[in-house]
Amino acid sequence: MAKIATVITDMFEDIEYTSPKEALEAAGHELVTIDTKSGKDVQGKHGKKVQIDKAIDEVKAAEFDALFIPGGFSPDILRADDRVVAFVKKFMDDMKPTFAICHGPQLLITAKTLNGRDATGYKSIRVDLENAGAKFHDEEVFVCQKQLVTSRTPDDLPAFNREIVKLLEHKGR
Repeated sequence: MAKIATVITDMFEDIEYTSPKEALEAAGHELVTIDTKSGKDVQGKHGKKVQIDKAIDEVKAAEFDALFIPGGFSPDILRADDRVVAFVKKFMDDMKPTFAICHGPQLLITAKTLNGRDATGYKSIRVDLENAGAKFHDEEVFVCQKQLVTSRTPDDLPAFNREIVKLLEHKGR
């Protein structure tokens, strides 16, 4: 069973959190929600509420097997916090499984971890991904170096969920 850090705050895209969460939990993995403060509720763009398990100051990347970044406006808000950016960067530097959908790669851009990598994301961040040194792929899901899994939109969730679960199979039940 993998322990997955999930960096999330207000204005996340509801289905881009709930659908992967359900797929990962069904495969036996544990998600831990992380924001700047623990114990509070954050709210998605469409009303979904999620309780935050841990504050960013209470966690280290070494405690987790993987990282999940749901999309929406949440990644843009979180990338303004240097602690969150450093946390995300550690996963990428250590080649730990990292999953980002839609606007999720914005955190990876700010962490300066995409140079020379292959990725996808929402069409409005394509130029940002390319300027960060990523090779952009307009595909429903892209797996880079058996570590980074990215997708474009909620329509891509079936493929995204399939690939993130597949990547963690060796850490299954």
